[in-house]
Amino acid sequence: MKKVITLCLFVFALFLGTQTTVAQNSKIEINKEINAKAATKTEALRKHIKFDKEQRNEIYSALKAYEQSKVRISNNPVSEDEKAKIEKQLNDKIKKVLSEEQFERYLTFE
Repeated sequence: MKKVITLCLFVFALFLGTQTTVAQNSKIEINKEINAKAATKTEALRKHIKFDKEQRNEIYSALKAYEQSKVRISNNPVSEDEKAKIEKQLNDKIKKVLSEEQFERYLTFE
């Protein structure tokens, strides 16, 4: 009887471990997708605007934060005001990084 109970507890522990692993894998996949989208858009912007490495790193981090916000929004629908606020935050961050001429070119890129 003790062996059966021990076996059941072991199987239950494996089941819980599997659920945790699946959740972690999906989170890793989402992060990979976010990083890939941010990197792709950053490189496209770099070719269009022609900025330096420091600007590229800051724009990448801004785009990464924006992509994370988009994923959060897709999981939890929010109002149009919240979406506009996220867009404005992205534009404000990019405006701080780029010169006025570069920012104008950024606006034509979108």
